[in-house]
Amino acid sequence: MCRRPFGLAAISLFGSTAMAWAGMPSPLPTNPEKIFRLNETPLARLQAISFFLLGLVACTAAVWGLWNYVQRDFPKLGRLSFGRAFAGVILWGLVFVIVLTMISGARELMTPGAWSKQGFTYKLSPPAAEKESPADLRRQALEKLRTELLLFAATNQGRYPSQGELSIIPSDLWEVPETGGMHFVYVPGKLADQSASPLAYDPDLDPEQRIVLETNGQIVTMRSEELRPLLGQGEGP
Repeated sequence: MCRRPFGLAAISLFGSTAMAWAGMPSPLPTNPEKIFRLNETPLARLQAISFFLLGLVACTAAVWGLWNYVQRDFPKLGRLSFGRAFAGVILWGLVFVIVLTMISGARELMTPGAWSKQGFTYKLSPPAAEKESPADLRRQALEKLRTELLLFAATNQGRYPSQGELSIIPSDLWEVPETGGMHFVYVPGKLADQSASPLAYDPDLDPEQRIVLETNGQIVTMRSEELRPLLGQGEGP
């Protein structure tokens, strides 16, 4: 007899509040040391916990009510107390967690390398076809450098920066991606309105695929054999 008042008291406790804070739980943390320290406002955590508890009580109330409703037509089933309904929901939740964990493990074994670790969880790795090639990364970096060079030329009567003025351009824009600190090669003394000629290009990383920024603002791809004749005397790829 004392179990039914316990269930009713739990429902009234969550239903009688004038204002309840709730929210979707955030993803698992990637920095547990920071999360475990209470150095930030606990409001977000309390909202996540309240949402979890509210959902747990709602599921328990649904199981408890449905079971006892069906039990009216099947007396042999017996009445279900709110506490036992709560324990049943917790038990089935743990079972589902174990099953989903086994499915995730089997999926990883069947598709090795398809998942990459992200904090405490895993996410799908991008297909090899979607991964950007080194040449694409160099082109993107050269596009950013082109913007700064064209801006300088637009404010200096079409003249690109001289060797002594290169410090105006942010140093990180000269770095070639995934090369360990190598920089784009720059050809000073060029004008924006002259015929297309190499202005900046990547080092000789791939002789068959050199990314070249021309003075007219275009970015083209050529081989080292094609680039070498276009460079002035004393310059080389």
